[in-house]
Amino acid sequence: MGNIKDKVAVIGAGTSKFGENWDKSTDDMLAEAVYCALDDAGLKLSDIEAGWVGTVLGGYGGSILAEAIGWDLMPVTRVENNCASPLNAFQDAVFSVASGMYDVVLVAGVEKSKDTGTGALTFPYGFHPVYTYIQAPASYGMAAQSYFKKYGISMEEGKRTLAKIAVKNHHNGTMSPKAHFQRELTLERIMNAPIIGYPLGLFDCCPTTDGAAAAIICNAEIADKFRDDPVMVKALGLSVGKADIYMGKTPQADEFDYTLWNESVTASKQVYEQLGITNPREEIDVANVHDCFTISELIIYESLGFSPKGTAKQDVDDGFFTLEGGLPVNTDGGLKSFGHPIGASGLRMLTEIYTQIQGKAGPRQVKDAKLGLAHCQGGNPTGGFQAAIVALGAPE
Repeated sequence: MGNIKDKVAVIGAGTSKFGENWDKSTDDMLAEAVYCALDDAGLKLSDIEAGWVGTVLGGYGGSILAEAIGWDLMPVTRVENNCASPLNAFQDAVFSVASGMYDVVLVAGVEKSKDTGTGALTFPYGFHPVYTYIQAPASYGMAAQSYFKKYGISMEEGKRTLAKIAVKNHHNGTMSPKAHFQRELTLERIMNAPIIGYPLGLFDCCPTTDGAAAAIICNAEIADKFRDDPVMVKALGLSVGKADIYMGKTPQADEFDYTLWNESVTASKQVYEQLGITNPREEIDVANVHDCFTISELIIYESLGFSPKGTAKQDVDDGFFTLEGGLPVNTDGGLKSFGHPIGASGLRMLTEIYTQIQGKAGPRQVKDAKLGLAHCQGGNPTGGFQAAIVALGAPE
């Protein structure tokens, strides 16, 4: 495998406000995020040579970005890879710069999820309220039950640990002005919330949300022309699994392990190989991961090598992933606070890591953050995930 380390720099990033943006169109949110990133970089739209956009529902081809910002006849590429779309788009844009094709490009992601009229991410499989494929809360609920059973955790103990993840992320979200939710939640309220997909309650699930995010990248050799604190792209990982599990009773279905996200395991191994990392628990300073459900974050700890298998519960109980812990995770509140507009989430995570590496995250700043991961995964825990990871760090 090759190495992209320090060949490309992030010189601008920003997001729209995330939430139930009934008064904003997809164009409005994209433009807000793009111009926030341009302002951060000190650039004009005319300085950008090409664009990429990640989205699942957001329209047809690259036109969704071109129309939002008034571009005509520019090279714009749309990337769709389920929840991995935004970081996949970012990776493709990085390749274009590293190859020498372009010097400065824009990456954006957007989703207007509330306008689907459903309370869950049913697309692209249909919108019938009853007869459709298994919904995410149910499948992640199965993952939680499987994890608890495998590691001898009682349902009450397990639910309490998952609630601690939600408490952490909602606390971090109170310090993120653009988050959908910005309110502290107590352990008791989370544990007593209505069940959505047993044993997951309302506050174990991320909200359905509208939002957009954007980043501007350039050849690392010219980054200091634009700012004195660029952030370097250090490594990229991408893994897509087969969805054989959907095909009925198969050997894969009989043997499927709900307690580890294999696509995330594979993508992280790609990243760690590029970085020369052997102990991510000690060598990664900060991470934003795909906490669509609290059990997802718990299993991600082990899938990314932050916790040995079967020990993430103890790490959560010890506060290892809090802002004050050994490896802060979801420092801006994650999907639990921002929601999950699919095409935007990965770039929103990347924006937070970029801000942390610059030391500009304010009250949620991680001390001496030099290397961070943005991680998103999509699909269904019963098979066929797509996982993308971007590592960002300070210049050498």
